[in-house]
Amino acid sequence: MGELVKVYRMWSCPLSWRVELALKIKGIDSEIIDEDLKNKSDQLIKYNPIHKKIPVLVHDGKPVVESLVILEYIDEIWKGNALLPSDSYERAQARLWANFIDEKIFPATRKVGFSRGDDVEKAKEELDEVLEIFEKGIEGKRLFEGNKIGYLDIVALLVCFWIPVMQEALEREVLTREKFPRIYAWSDGLLGQPIIKENLPKREDFLAFYRVHFGRSS
Repeated sequence: MGELVKVYRMWSCPLSWRVELALKIKGIDSEIIDEDLKNKSDQLIKYNPIHKKIPVLVHDGKPVVESLVILEYIDEIWKGNALLPSDSYERAQARLWANFIDEKIFPATRKVGFSRGDDVEKAKEELDEVLEIFEKGIEGKRLFEGNKIGYLDIVALLVCFWIPVMQEALEREVLTREKFPRIYAWSDGLLGQPIIKENLPKREDFLAFYRVHFGRSS
């Protein structure tokens, strides 16, 4: 009997994409359970009683929570198609920038989405500042190459896919090709890969969802 793998997720959540994509890269089948975060299931609360958040990976009845932790767990359990670099220093750098994305870029992007009035420009400046740090930080780094998608590529989909769609939905431009050529070069290669295109939400669906989510629908 094979291993039982479940993923509790919400289709529009970029943190959930990470888990699903990592499992696809590893060739691991999983049962996908969609959650309504306004009416969380008893199972979600059981498996993540502290945060009561998605995503949650359940492997043979054992829950693993927090998307970055889940990615490392997946990489340790299923050895084929390694996600993290084999070099210790490169692994440390990948973890550093993954944390930067989650702790700096993600909240700054949400702030742009939910800001109104005079707060919008200040929020855009804060996001621009952290994106500049990221743009400089990835100079000369081995990111997406050829057909091999790694840990930081998966995490950075939040920057490569989520932010461009969000800024279109919000009509608040921050991430431009002219100002952030390294990020866009990375995005172009990464988003062109079949496994990415097949496993991300359709752009038009995502765009419509975030227009409603951030109150920009007509």
